[in-house]
Amino acid sequence: MSTETITSRLTIFQGPQRLLQADRLTVLRYLQNHDELHPGGSANPLWVFDDLSGLRLDLNWRAELAPPAEASADNADASLPTANSQPVPADTAAHSRSTRTVGRPKLGVVSREVTLLPRHWEWLNRQPGGASAALRRLIEDARNAHAQQDSQRAATEATYQFMQAMAGDLPGFDEACRALFAHKQPAFLLQTQAWPDDVQAYLHQLSRPIWPV
Repeated sequence: MSTETITSRLTIFQGPQRLLQADRLTVLRYLQNHDELHPGGSANPLWVFDDLSGLRLDLNWRAELAPPAEASADNADASLPTANSQPVPADTAAHSRSTRTVGRPKLGVVSREVTLLPRHWEWLNRQPGGASAALRRLIEDARNAHAQQDSQRAATEATYQFMQAMAGDLPGFDEACRALFAHKQPAFLLQTQAWPDDVQAYLHQLSRPIWPV
């Protein structure tokens, strides 16, 4: 499990009640304890949401919390040849390695195809540092210029994803969605004020970047 995966923030709901908000590893251990205490399954299943995207996740704690020894054994078994496996010719393997493009891995740079018109390539090639450096500068400038807009758009989508999963049957759902996408905070708060407290609180957390300060 990567460090980024472990530190991502997740939230557990059981029905309309928020049980836990923590990093992925803590959430996985909570799910494990819950399943061990309720081997037949509980009346209200636990739902896990990603705090960044608002999406409901289907986590498998058995796979992710497997001891390193078991994971190593699984990898070792997967690497053993089977009756139907065929050896890879040396020249094929060498060709695969030679044709794989990875950019500059030490710098985190990945090589991918970009399709542009000839005039675009001509302009990029005239820039200091060449086409790649120019593209990186353009992207960083665009990210900085549109950071607030991008944050609002991501928060709107995350809020809507959670609303769909948890509030689709609640009164005022359609009106709340219209207010959300119109970025009308008073109308959004009005339509969601009768919803369960924990659902409202999580919606406020997800939607915070949308509203003007």
